[in-house]
Amino acid sequence: MTQTTQGLVVRRTAWDVILGILIVIGGFVLLGNVVFATAISVLLLGWIALLSGVVLLIGSLFRIRTGGFWSAALGGAILAVLGLFILRNPLIGAVSLTLMAGSLFLASGLARVVAAFNTREARWLLVFSGVISIGLGLWVFFNIGAATLSLLGTLVGIQTLLEGLTLIMIGRLRPPKSS
Repeated sequence: MTQTTQGLVVRRTAWDVILGILIVIGGFVLLGNVVFATAISVLLLGWIALLSGVVLLIGSLFRIRTGGFWSAALGGAILAVLGLFILRNPLIGAVSLTLMAGSLFLASGLARVVAAFNTREARWLLVFSGVISIGLGLWVFFNIGAATLSLLGTLVGIQTLLEGLTLIMIGRLRPPKSS
């Protein structure tokens, strides 16, 4: 048991292990069909954006007299339109998300390589991870067709797998047992 600053402890129970095993199985299923995982993640993101935009638009009506109405209304409208766009054109939404992921990989890789020149500790690790990220970003940009079908699903599958393994090995934060 590890004590945290908020009075919670990291504790693993049998239910954590069972849930972790189910999540690991789900991760392998997602990795087994990355195109399906990509499609589901794009549609889920579209619905979340649409519903969040509608809620934000409705919430902005309650702020008409208190200020902040226009920013909430504009943000809600943009989010709702983005959600509709993704739901009506899931392939274009997947391409856009893949390009954003590739840009993120490329930018973070370049930042790591530049940061490696300013630090002595872990310099080679920063260079290594930066070069890998740059390579992944360039792969996305030069193979956008293959990346669109596989990248998002692969990332979702890997993240799901890691979440399940973490739950199995460590457990969750809980209030301490009262003795």
